[in-house]
Amino acid sequence: MLSQIRGGNLSLRRRHGALLETGFTLIELMIVITIVLILIGMAVANYTKIVQYTKEAVLKYDLRTMREMIDHYTVDKETAPQSLEDLSQAGYLHEVPVDPVTHTKEWAPKYDSVPLFPDKASTGIVDVNSKSTATALDGTKYSDW
Repeated sequence: MLSQIRGGNLSLRRRHGALLETGFTLIELMIVITIVLILIGMAVANYTKIVQYTKEAVLKYDLRTMREMIDHYTVDKETAPQSLEDLSQAGYLHEVPVDPVTHTKEWAPKYDSVPLFPDKASTGIVDVNSKSTATALDGTKYSDW
Protein backbone atom coordinates (compact mmCIF):
# COMPACT_ATOMS: atom_id res chain seq x y z
CA MET A 1 0.00 0.00 0.00
CA LEU A 2 2.83 2.44 0.89
CA SER A 3 4.50 1.81 -2.41
CA GLN A 4 1.23 2.59 -4.20
CA ILE A 5 0.94 5.97 -2.38
CA ARG A 6 4.53 6.91 -3.18
CA GLY A 7 4.08 5.87 -6.75
CA GLY A 8 1.07 8.09 -7.14
CA ASN A 9 -1.37 5.27 -7.74
CA LEU A 10 -3.60 6.22 -4.80
CA SER A 11 -4.91 9.73 -4.18
CA LEU A 12 -6.14 8.78 -0.72
CA ARG A 13 -4.12 7.42 2.17
CA ARG A 14 -5.21 5.19 5.00
CA ARG A 15 -4.53 6.03 8.65
CA HIS A 16 -6.05 4.03 11.49
CA GLY A 17 -8.65 2.58 9.22
CA ALA A 18 -9.98 5.92 7.88
CA LEU A 19 -9.41 7.41 4.47
CA LEU A 20 -7.86 10.93 4.55
CA GLU A 21 -7.32 13.37 1.70
CA THR A 22 -3.94 15.02 1.45
CA GLY A 23 -3.74 18.85 1.65
CA PHE A 24 -4.95 21.61 3.97
CA THR A 25 -8.42 21.91 5.40
CA LEU A 26 -10.52 25.01 4.90
CA ILE A 27 -10.20 25.94 8.58
CA GLU A 28 -6.40 25.78 8.39
CA LEU A 29 -6.36 28.04 5.35
CA MET A 30 -8.74 30.51 6.99
CA ILE A 31 -6.57 30.68 10.12
CA VAL A 32 -3.42 31.34 8.08
CA ILE A 33 -5.14 34.01 5.97
CA THR A 34 -6.49 35.69 9.11
CA ILE A 35 -3.04 35.81 10.69
CA VAL A 36 -1.53 37.25 7.50
CA LEU A 37 -4.25 39.93 7.30
CA ILE A 38 -3.69 40.92 10.94
CA LEU A 39 0.04 41.29 10.28
CA ILE A 40 -0.62 43.39 7.17
CA GLY A 41 -2.99 45.62 9.15
CA MET A 42 -0.35 46.20 11.81
CA ALA A 43 2.28 47.01 9.17
CA VAL A 44 0.02 49.53 7.41
CA ALA A 45 -0.76 51.29 10.70
CA ASN A 46 2.94 51.57 11.52
CA TYR A 47 3.73 52.77 8.01
CA THR A 48 1.20 55.61 8.11
CA LYS A 49 2.48 56.69 11.52
CA ILE A 50 6.07 56.73 10.24
CA VAL A 51 5.05 58.78 7.19
CA GLN A 52 3.29 61.33 9.42
CA TYR A 53 6.29 61.46 11.78
CA THR A 54 8.57 62.13 8.80
CA LYS A 55 6.32 64.93 7.53
CA GLU A 56 6.37 66.50 10.99
CA ALA A 57 10.17 66.34 11.12
CA VAL A 58 10.41 68.06 7.72
CA LEU A 59 7.91 70.72 8.82
CA LYS A 60 9.88 71.46 12.00
CA TYR A 61 13.10 71.74 10.01
CA ASP A 62 11.54 74.05 7.39
CA LEU A 63 9.99 76.30 10.04
CA ARG A 64 13.28 76.55 11.95
CA THR A 65 15.19 77.35 8.74
CA MET A 66 12.72 80.01 7.60
CA ARG A 67 12.69 81.64 11.05
CA GLU A 68 16.51 81.76 11.09
CA MET A 69 16.58 83.25 7.60
CA ILE A 70 13.98 85.87 8.58
CA ASP A 71 16.25 86.90 11.46
CA HIS A 72 19.37 86.97 9.25
CA TYR A 73 17.57 88.99 6.57
CA THR A 74 16.30 91.48 9.17
CA VAL A 75 19.77 92.01 10.67
CA ASP A 76 21.61 92.15 7.32
CA LYS A 77 19.16 94.40 5.44
CA GLU A 78 18.08 96.40 8.50
CA THR A 79 14.48 95.82 7.52
CA ALA A 80 12.12 92.91 7.96
CA PRO A 81 11.12 90.93 4.86
CA GLN A 82 7.69 91.72 3.48
CA SER A 83 7.14 88.23 2.06
CA LEU A 84 8.79 84.83 2.06
CA GLU A 85 9.67 85.38 -1.58
CA ASP A 86 11.91 88.25 -0.44
CA LEU A 87 14.04 85.65 1.36
CA SER A 88 14.49 83.58 -1.79
CA GLN A 89 15.09 86.61 -4.05
CA ALA A 90 17.79 87.89 -1.67
CA GLY A 91 19.47 84.47 -1.60
CA TYR A 92 18.63 83.51 1.96
CA LEU A 93 16.53 80.59 0.76
CA HIS A 94 17.02 78.67 -2.48
CA GLU A 95 13.23 78.66 -2.80
CA VAL A 96 10.25 78.86 -0.48
CA PRO A 97 9.80 75.32 0.83
CA VAL A 98 6.67 73.28 0.26
CA ASP A 99 4.65 72.67 3.42
CA PRO A 100 4.79 68.86 3.81
CA VAL A 101 1.34 68.79 5.42
CA THR A 102 -0.62 70.98 3.00
CA HIS A 103 1.60 70.24 -0.03
CA THR A 104 1.64 73.91 -1.03
CA LYS A 105 4.12 76.78 -0.78
CA GLU A 106 1.58 78.80 1.17
CA TRP A 107 2.55 79.63 4.73
CA ALA A 108 0.98 81.81 7.44
CA PRO A 109 3.44 84.66 8.05
CA LYS A 110 3.06 86.79 11.17
CA TYR A 111 3.67 90.52 10.67
CA ASP A 112 4.78 92.84 13.42
CA SER A 113 7.01 95.81 14.13
CA VAL A 114 10.67 94.88 14.59
CA PRO A 115 12.87 97.26 16.63
CA LEU A 116 16.23 97.47 14.85
CA PHE A 117 17.82 100.40 16.64
CA PRO A 118 16.57 102.55 19.51
CA ASP A 119 15.26 105.10 17.03
CA LYS A 120 14.38 102.80 14.09
CA ALA A 121 11.78 100.09 13.64
CA SER A 122 10.60 98.09 10.67
CA THR A 123 7.33 96.32 9.98
CA GLY A 124 7.45 92.96 8.27
CA ILE A 125 7.47 89.21 8.81
CA VAL A 126 8.65 88.20 12.27
CA ASP A 127 7.44 84.58 12.32
CA VAL A 128 5.96 81.92 10.05
CA ASN A 129 3.60 79.01 10.68
CA SER A 130 1.92 76.27 8.69
CA LYS A 131 -1.55 76.95 7.30
CA SER A 132 -2.63 73.41 8.15
CA THR A 133 -5.40 72.97 10.72
CA ALA A 134 -4.57 69.28 11.21
CA THR A 135 -3.38 67.84 14.50
CA ALA A 136 0.12 66.43 15.01
CA LEU A 137 1.00 63.12 16.65
CA ASP A 138 1.65 64.93 19.95
CA GLY A 139 -1.86 66.45 19.93
CA THR A 140 -0.92 70.02 19.01
CA LYS A 141 -2.00 71.81 15.84
CA TYR A 142 0.54 72.32 13.10
CA SER A 143 -0.48 75.97 12.88
CA ASP A 144 0.69 76.46 16.49
CA TRP A 145 4.25 75.32 15.85
